[in-house]
Amino acid sequence: MRSLRPAALAAALLSLSLAAPAQTQSGLDRAGFDPAVRAQDDLFRAANGQWLKTVEIPADKPEYGTFIQLRDKSDREVRAIVEGLAAKPQAPGSVAEKVALYYGAYTDLAGIDQAGLKPIQPLLASIDAIKTRKELSLWLGRQQGLMNLPLGLAVYPDFKEPGINRPLTWQGGLGLPDRDYYLKAEEERFAKALKAYGEYLTTLARLAGMKHPEQAAQTTLALERQLAAAHWDRVENRNMVKLYNPHARADLAKAAPGLDWQAFLDGAGLGSIDRLSISQPSATLAIAKLLAEAPLADWQTYLKLHALDSAADTLPKAFRDARFAFRGTALTGATEPKPRWQQGIDQVNAALGEALGQLYVAEHFPPGHKQRMVTLVNNLLGSFGDSLDGLTWMGPETKGRARAKLQSYVTKIGYPDTWRSYETLVVKKGDALGNGERAARFEWARQVAKAGKAVDRREWAMTPQTVNAYYNPLANEIVFPAAILQPPFFNAAADDAVNYGAIGAVIGHEISHGFDDSGSQFDADGALRNWWSDADREAFKKLGDQLVAQYEQYEPVPGKKLNGRLTLGENIADLSGLQIAYKAYLKSLGGKEAPVIDGLTGAQRFFMGWSQAWREKARESRVLQLLTSDTHSPPEFRANGAALNHDGFHEAFGVKEGDKMHKAREQRIRIW
Repeated sequence: MRSLRPAALAAALLSLSLAAPAQTQSGLDRAGFDPAVRAQDDLFRAANGQWLKTVEIPADKPEYGTFIQLRDKSDREVRAIVEGLAAKPQAPGSVAEKVALYYGAYTDLAGIDQAGLKPIQPLLASIDAIKTRKELSLWLGRQQGLMNLPLGLAVYPDFKEPGINRPLTWQGGLGLPDRDYYLKAEEERFAKALKAYGEYLTTLARLAGMKHPEQAAQTTLALERQLAAAHWDRVENRNMVKLYNPHARADLAKAAPGLDWQAFLDGAGLGSIDRLSISQPSATLAIAKLLAEAPLADWQTYLKLHALDSAADTLPKAFRDARFAFRGTALTGATEPKPRWQQGIDQVNAALGEALGQLYVAEHFPPGHKQRMVTLVNNLLGSFGDSLDGLTWMGPETKGRARAKLQSYVTKIGYPDTWRSYETLVVKKGDALGNGERAARFEWARQVAKAGKAVDRREWAMTPQTVNAYYNPLANEIVFPAAILQPPFFNAAADDAVNYGAIGAVIGHEISHGFDDSGSQFDADGALRNWWSDADREAFKKLGDQLVAQYEQYEPVPGKKLNGRLTLGENIADLSGLQIAYKAYLKSLGGKEAPVIDGLTGAQRFFMGWSQAWREKARESRVLQLLTSDTHSPPEFRANGAALNHDGFHEAFGVKEGDKMHKAREQRIRIW
C-alpha cells in the first residue's frame, strides 16, 4: 500500500537533474558538450548536445539524465546496506531485522505469487461490508494514508499559527495524473491515456473475479469524471490564501453536507480535534455531495478497484504486469519495469527511511561536506541580502520585512539531528502487502499523534538518501539531504565556478522559494500573512506576469505549451537562484580574475555548470504527464529560460543581437 499525502503544501520541492560524469580539470563533462552548438544560441544543447544525441533512455525509465543517474547511485548504495543486513541474522525486533524482512518480503516474487489474492481479501471484504453512508464515511477515515481516496486528510502546521499542527483536507480520488486527462479527453494524448486506464481497470476487475469487469471499470470512470470536474486545478492549488479555510469541527457538516464528518474523523483517529481546514471548499462540497448521492454499490466498486491498484505491486504477476502496462508504459512510455530490487529499495525507503538514512550517512557523507555546505549557504544568503539592498521595485518598509525573513532562515544539511523511531512498526517475514499496509498505518498514526500539538522543528520531510532539496515556508527553512551533496552539484575536486553554478544555484533556488509567488505569502515566522505593501505586491506581480509570458512561449511537445502560471514559483526560484549564485561566485573571487580552465573563463564555466546540471531527456508521454502535473518546467527550459534573463550570461559569452539566446538588456526580467 502506498501512503499518499498532499504534495503541494508545506514545501516547494525541487526536482533536480544531477550527474557524476567523467570530469575534466574544471569538473565539467566536456564530452557531453556539442561543439556545433554555440552557447549564445542554445546554452542547454551547448553543454549537453552530444550527450542528448548518444545516450538512450533505459527501457525501465520514463526519463533519463544526471538526476536519475545519481538517484540510481543512491539506490545502489542503499541496496548494499540492505542486502548486507539481510545476509546475516539480526536481533529479533531490531530495526536492522525490520529492514531486512521488509525488503525480503517485497522482493520475494514467488512468495507473492503463491499467496494469490489472500492477503487483500480482508480489505475487499471490508468494502463489501459497507451498508450505510455512515459506514462509508468511517471506512474512508480508516483508510487515510493507505490509498488514493476521494477526500484525503493530512496533518500540517496551521498556516496562520505555524507552531501548532492541525489537520486539513485535500481533494483526491483520481486514477489518472491530473483532472485534465478527464476534462480534456478530446485531445488525442489524453484520450489515449484515458482509454488505457479504462482497460487497466477492466483487467483489475477481471483478475479479482468481480462480476461484469467492463461495467465495473465504467462505473469507476464515471465517478472519477465527476471528481475531476470538481477538483481545483494545479494553479489554484498554489494559492495558499485560498487553501486556508479553517472550520470548527461542529461546522463541518454545514460546510460540506453529505459526508458523515464525525464518522470520517473517528475512522481517521481525529475524532476529538477542535478544528480542521478545508483546502478546496467547492471541491470538498461536491465530493461530499457525490459520496451522499452516488449509489453505494458504485462506491464499493470504485473502492475495490482503487484498493487493487494501490496494492497491485504486492499481488500476483498478472496484477503487477497490468499495473506496469498502464502506469509504466501507457503513462510514461517505459517499456520495462524498474528492477524489483530497486522497487524494493523505494519501498523500504518509504517505510523505514530514516533508519536507512542513518546507515547511509555513516558510509557516504563525509563530515567535512557539512561544514563546506554551511559556508556555501551563508555565502548565498549574504548574496541574497545584497540583492535585496539593490532592489528598485520594492519600497523600504517591505524591504525591511524581507530582510527579517531572510535573517530568520533555518538551514538543515545532510541529515536530521534526531532520528525517527520505528520501535512499534511490525514487519513480518513473507508478508509484502501486510508490511506495506502496516507501514502506512504506522506513518498515519505518527501524523495523527501530532494533531493539536506543537510542531517539532527538528523534523525532516526527506530522508538523507533522497536526491533532492526543499524549502518549507511554514518553518522558513531550507533543507539539503546528504545524497544531493555530491558530484556534479557538490564536488570537492571541482572548480569553484562549476560548484557555484551547480550547488550554488540549488541553494539560491531554495532560498528564493521563500520569496516566490507562493512562499512570499508567509512571513519570517512561517505564518500566512501579508507583509507586503500593496504597491510592492503589484510590482512583484507584474514581474511575475512577464516571466509567465516568457515560459508560455515554450513548446516541449508539439501542440503543448508550458503553463507559465503552474510553473511560476519554480521559474522565479530558478531565475533568482541563478542570479544570487553568480553574485556569490563573483564575490568569492575577491576582486581577482578567475583563471581560464579547459578553454573557458570562470563566468563561462559557471553557466556551463548550471546548464549541465539540467542534463535530461524524457519520453513524450512522460513530458505530457509532467506538463499537466509538475510545477517545474522541463529541464531544457530551466537551463535556457533563466540564463536568457541574466546579464552575466550575455557578458560571459558575448551574446549579441541575432544570437538565439539574445535578449535586450531592458527586456531582461530581474526579480530578486
